[in-house]
Amino acid sequence: MSTSADKSTILLNFYQNEYEDGLRSYYLPDEQLQFSALPHEVLKTAAQDAHRYPVVILADSKPVGFFVLYDGEEIALYSDDPHTIVLRAFSVNHAEQGKSYAKQGLLLLPDFVRKHFPLARIVGLGVNMKNIPARNLYLKCGFEDHGRTKVGPLGPQHILTLPL
Repeated sequence: MSTSADKSTILLNFYQNEYEDGLRSYYLPDEQLQFSALPHEVLKTAAQDAHRYPVVILADSKPVGFFVLYDGEEIALYSDDPHTIVLRAFSVNHAEQGKSYAKQGLLLLPDFVRKHFPLARIVGLGVNMKNIPARNLYLKCGFEDHGRTKVGPLGPQHILTLPL
């Protein structure tokens, strides 16, 4: 069966003002919003933190997903390797879910990180233990679970890592 992502050109790109309108209409239902944040909220935080790099998942140049790459002091919570970059606030607009955009974005992530963060050796992330669908997706896309955990804002999280 063919999905929309199979027919679309999927790209990752750093946030630019031209994506603002597409991200402004972004919606996540409450059951997903508890585990992530809307792009406009994340962009406010990123604008005040030089260690946060907002990235947009594009399908045929249209924003369909969003996340932040982070290289600040908190990386030690995710990996002992100082050359870790952290994936945060990963989501796909609810209207665009079920089209493989999340999976395609995650599969593009290693090359994107290698290109823009050449010193990075690991991508780390925390996923709430209750967010089983997200954890399963990360594992399918190459992330590994080595049993590390941390306490997040909504309880315990699995720490997953993706070697680059």
